[in-house]
Amino acid sequence: MDTQRTVPARAVGARHPRGLLTLWGVEMWERFSFYGMRAILVLFLAAPTESGGLGLAPHVAAAVFGVYGALVNLLALPGGWLADRLWGSHRAVLWGGVTITAGHTVLAVPAGVAFTYTGLLLVAVGTGLLKPGISTMVGRLYDSETDTGTGTATGTATATTTERTDGEGSARRDAGFSLFYMGISIGAFAAPLITGWLGERVDWHAGFGAAALGMLVGLAVCVRGRDRLPEHVRAPVRAAPPADLRRMFLASACALVFLAVVFALAVLWGQSTTDAAIQSVTWLTIAVPLVYFVLMFRTAGLDPVDRSRLGAYVWIFLAASVFWMIAEQGGSLISLFARDHVDRDLFGWEFPTSWFQSLGPLYSIVLATAFAALWLRLGSRQPSTAAKFSLGLFGLGVATLIMAGAALAADGGGRVTPLWLIVAFLVQIMAEMCLSPTGLSVTTRLAPTRFANQIMSLWFLSVAMGSALSAQVVRLTTVWSPATYFTALAGAALLCAAAVALARKRLRRLMRGVT
Repeated sequence: MDTQRTVPARAVGARHPRGLLTLWGVEMWERFSFYGMRAILVLFLAAPTESGGLGLAPHVAAAVFGVYGALVNLLALPGGWLADRLWGSHRAVLWGGVTITAGHTVLAVPAGVAFTYTGLLLVAVGTGLLKPGISTMVGRLYDSETDTGTGTATGTATATTTERTDGEGSARRDAGFSLFYMGISIGAFAAPLITGWLGERVDWHAGFGAAALGMLVGLAVCVRGRDRLPEHVRAPVRAAPPADLRRMFLASACALVFLAVVFALAVLWGQSTTDAAIQSVTWLTIAVPLVYFVLMFRTAGLDPVDRSRLGAYVWIFLAASVFWMIAEQGGSLISLFARDHVDRDLFGWEFPTSWFQSLGPLYSIVLATAFAALWLRLGSRQPSTAAKFSLGLFGLGVATLIMAGAALAADGGGRVTPLWLIVAFLVQIMAEMCLSPTGLSVTTRLAPTRFANQIMSLWFLSVAMGSALSAQVVRLTTVWSPATYFTALAGAALLCAAAVALARKRLRRLMRGVT
């Protein structure tokens, strides 16, 4: 008997679990705080000291921005482990929110370089704790076979159990994640408009204070909504045995020692403490995925199909890292370019530079549904993984060429129309729509069963590596003009796109049936 046909329409997930609203609110406000601070960070770092900034050289400010992004994604590894294996997701999210609030509060204090870097480190640690835990909780809200859609368990609804495991349950989960990610986009869109105006028009630290207030609201939502989350959602996925605790402690200790050694060597080499910190984080971000891949390839009993698929994933990882190395500069060097070379006059009023950072989230809200519908409509005729990656890198190359054109038009100290940036960000987000969801999807499909979690971690490490590499690449701006620099980045993206396109047949063979 088809039980789905006997269940009234309203019983099969007409409503989402009550806890989704809580998690939506926490994530929206956390993203508000994250993107609000991020929108003004590089501008604050590069602003003259007499204007309340730190007065860093533009390439150093962009490098600090890059290693901060690398740390955020790198620290999601231990943060996710703590949430899954030791603290439970709710506790990790709660303490992550407390740490983020503390970090933004420290940034809001005008007390110089030490406070700034301390605040950035606290925000990175807190985000590493919060982000993996809250995404896990959203998925686990839909894991209970007895959930009727209102957040309560009946323990008797056999028909609803079938709904959880068939198409209706899957669609309901997908819809829940769509709502969740809409919260991310709303927070990311609104934040630069508020913190940017406060930071650039009132005081930089007022902008950071607004970010702290946003996370404080998110914390209040988290605490007040705790009872909406079932116990199985808040608890650890699987308790860590003592051996795993020892391994995590050893891995963390090794990472800290590595950072300290590289930092000390850089200082002895004559670099400043800021440059030494940039170098140490960059090399750690490169070393971690390298160790991951080596350990996985050396695992005993790995069958030839899984080994071949891991080989394919190495190339996907490297291509993604190149993409993020260039794309992440939209929040650093392009922001500084907009400050100095873009005409921001709007009916006689100059709008804040950081408002350009709302373009990406706005385009994401508008285009995400369109791209999802496009891939569904194409069905089996849609481009392969390699083709989508190539399209993404090609689109990023075109977006960066547009920025090179803007830089060429502004050569000589003039200001260009903001249409250059409006179009460049649009093309970049379209490129990201081709590559980022595809990368997440193929990561889950290429992963050997025993490495499912590690492979997903590697995808986020590609973002970390791209951010860290951008911290090194921006040094070229000290010897190249903006037009030359953006042209070189565009050339790198286009070459990588061509390489992926030419290697698509080989990648298909390595992927062994994963298309």
